[in-house]
Amino acid sequence: MLEFHGLYTSQLKEYIAFKRNLGYRYASEYTFRTFDRFTIEQGCTTLGLTREICELWAIKRPNESDTTCYHRVNTIRNFSVYLSSSGFQSYVPRQVKNCKTDFVPYIFSKEEIQKFFSSCDSLPISGYSNTTWVLPALFRLVYGCGLRISEALSLKCKDVDLQNQFIVVRETKNGCDRILPYSDSVAVAMEAYWCYREKLHVPEEYFFVKKNGDCCEASGVYKWFRKILYNAEISHGGRGIGPRIHDFRHSFSVHTLTSMAESGLDLYYSLPILSKYLGHKSLEATDKYVRLTADMYPEILKEMDAICAYVFPEVRAYEA
Repeated sequence: MLEFHGLYTSQLKEYIAFKRNLGYRYASEYTFRTFDRFTIEQGCTTLGLTREICELWAIKRPNESDTTCYHRVNTIRNFSVYLSSSGFQSYVPRQVKNCKTDFVPYIFSKEEIQKFFSSCDSLPISGYSNTTWVLPALFRLVYGCGLRISEALSLKCKDVDLQNQFIVVRETKNGCDRILPYSDSVAVAMEAYWCYREKLHVPEEYFFVKKNGDCCEASGVYKWFRKILYNAEISHGGRGIGPRIHDFRHSFSVHTLTSMAESGLDLYYSLPILSKYLGHKSLEATDKYVRLTADMYPEILKEMDAICAYVFPEVRAYEA
């Protein structure tokens, strides 16, 4: 249950409930908690946002990306619209329709993917940690299915079908459950991890767990991700440059589109399939990968009419 302590406690809870009742998953709780603290710091005493408060809230923060600032400001703008419709006199700022960003994701080369998994498979065995068993399967699943790391770590045992090689991703960012098959190379790593997990004798709730049965945490996984990159001699450009774990998802998309093109597929016939597979709300979100693929592999993108089966990227066979 969300906890707010400022003037807008009731209104924020009502607004979030209203959005969810409309069918939105609505994952902006962090923004609302931050806004709640902001109103306390600013000493707000009257319901209804003023122009001054909105302008202060819109100031870009140190180290804040353009995209984060855009979503933070527009989230509270929409909340102000809700307040106005509820009878409060609340200032509604002009909406910025487009969020321009020059961010370019890091796309792993096929050689870097192989080096990464070779390094991942070579992690030393420790009596205090089970990362040697978790990470080879976890990272292969993230890359092999184009998952967000939060989606992979949220998987429950009931959502993983090892025999038929598919997973069910639930309660996603865009609120759409999806069933995703995975390749044979990913399956070998998943089977090896499951054999280890069964020996832990912990509750069969979350699939990827620590030795005590608790769900693995993204922060801990990221620290190991950086170590594996270093061991694989893949340079890291620093905060905001990457590579990041999420770049496995971007790499999956580009590598998949490349495979489609090399197989003679018409990319725009197959684009809706990739969009659904990634869990995107619209083709626009997926279409950016077509442009990115064209920039990286201009020689393979040409007019194509053949419509074939979807091609999944393979990763190196897991070595136990």
